[in-house]
Amino acid sequence: MVTVVPAKAAPPDAALPSDRPTIDLSTEAHLPAPNDLGVATLYAESSGRDAAVLANDINQRITKALELARGFASVKAQSGGVSTWPVYGKDGQGRIESWRMRSEIRIESRDLPALSELIGKLQANLALSHVAMQPAPETRQKAEEEATVIAIRNFEQRAGLIAGALGKRYRIAHLSIGEQGYQPPMPVRMKAASAMMAEAAAPLEGGESQIGVSISGRIELLD
Repeated sequence: MVTVVPAKAAPPDAALPSDRPTIDLSTEAHLPAPNDLGVATLYAESSGRDAAVLANDINQRITKALELARGFASVKAQSGGVSTWPVYGKDGQGRIESWRMRSEIRIESRDLPALSELIGKLQANLALSHVAMQPAPETRQKAEEEATVIAIRNFEQRAGLIAGALGKRYRIAHLSIGEQGYQPPMPVRMKAASAMMAEAAAPLEGGESQIGVSISGRIELLD
C-alpha cells in the first residue's frame, strides 16, 4: 500500500529556474444561492390605423401601470422596450394598412408577496410576458465569494496531492479565477388574470440557483 502525503507549497519568493517542470490543473466549486429576487415583464400591445392615436393609448396604459406600481414601496418598476412596426396589406403592393405597437414595463422585488399582488393587479390592463426568480446581486456576490474560497482550497489540495505523489514541493506559477455563472431556473408560469381575478396572482416560489467558480492554474515542481 502506498501512502501519498500532500506536499506543502514553497514560499512565494523561492528562486525558480526556468527549466522547472510544470503541471496544469483546474478545480471548481459550486454553492446554492437562494432565488430571493422576483423579476417580471408585462406589456401593452395593440394595433390601429392612426399611429399617433395608437401611441397615445399604449403610453396611457403604461403610465397607469407605473403609477399603480409606485403604490408598492418594496417593488422597483421601470419602463422597458418600445416597438412599433407597420402592418402591410395582403395585396402585395407594400401598402401600410395599420400599425402595431408594444411597450413593456419591468418590475422586480425581494418582497415576493407584494410582487405577486402587483402582477395580479397589473394584468387587468397588461399582459404578462414572463416571471423569473433569481438571486439578488448581493446574494449572488456572497455565494461567489464563498465558492471562490472553496475552489482555491481545492486547487491547493490537488496541487499538493500531485506534487506529493511525485515526491516534490510545488509553487503556484499562475492562477486564473473565473465565474461559471449560474444555471437560471425555469421561468415561473402564471396564468393570465381576468379582470375579475386581477386582485390575485399565484404565489411565487423562490428555490435555488447554483453559483459556480472555476480555478485553473499552473504549478512548478521544486526539489
